[in-house]
Amino acid sequence: MDPNVSEWLNLIFRWGHVIAGVMWIGHLWFFNFVNAQLAKTYDADSKKKVIPELMPRALYWFRWGAAWTWITGVLLLGVVYYMGGILVYPDSDITPAMGATISLAVLVAGFLVYDILWKTPIKNSPLAGTVISVLLLAGVAYGLSQIFSARAVSIHVGAILGTSMAANVWMRIWPAQRKIIAAIAAGQAADAALAGLAGMRSKHNTYMSLPLLVLMVSNHSPLAMGWEWSIGFVIIGFVVSWLLYKKSATAAPSRY
Repeated sequence: MDPNVSEWLNLIFRWGHVIAGVMWIGHLWFFNFVNAQLAKTYDADSKKKVIPELMPRALYWFRWGAAWTWITGVLLLGVVYYMGGILVYPDSDITPAMGATISLAVLVAGFLVYDILWKTPIKNSPLAGTVISVLLLAGVAYGLSQIFSARAVSIHVGAILGTSMAANVWMRIWPAQRKIIAAIAAGQAADAALAGLAGMRSKHNTYMSLPLLVLMVSNHSPLAMGWEWSIGFVIIGFVVSWLLYKKSATAAPSRY
């Protein structure tokens, strides 16, 4: 590809990626750190008035932000890594086409394994499920380090998280929320199982969002490269997310 064309595509896709990402993650944090606490104060009448008006509007920007963040992210992978010559080391036996195939397969498989895992009884033990998930992700990251460059490994750890988050939105959270909103608008009780599923996956996305952001914006830093640092950022991001959840449940955010 012509270098000038590549640079323009890089700029356009990166700009779109950031705009969509801000829209998506901003709404994700609103749902989990603000609305989740506010919703606890609703009575039946409040739910019927507020939820059918608020949630469809917020979920519109939320789900399409997720979609375009993922689409522009994959396009960036193509321009920067698949065609940019930095997916594998120069002396690697892996061709760019082989590397791209492995990359896309890992993104899809990552969500499938995560989705299956959290449908098992492990979903009732969040800490155990989190430990298993991190260990599996570390295993994948180490395996990729035997194939890809250190920089590519880090971006792929982030891409696995981002793909799982976007798939959660479109395949788990949004379908469940549509049914919940319709039930409340009709004056019926929301299905507890659907509410639990949407809440759990939204919480997972919140935990994954912090390491995702670090891995995406600091990929040019040597500290963010390699599978060990990447998993370290995942663990730190999870801890920070836990602290933010604790803070959101206190009285401090409601003071003015």
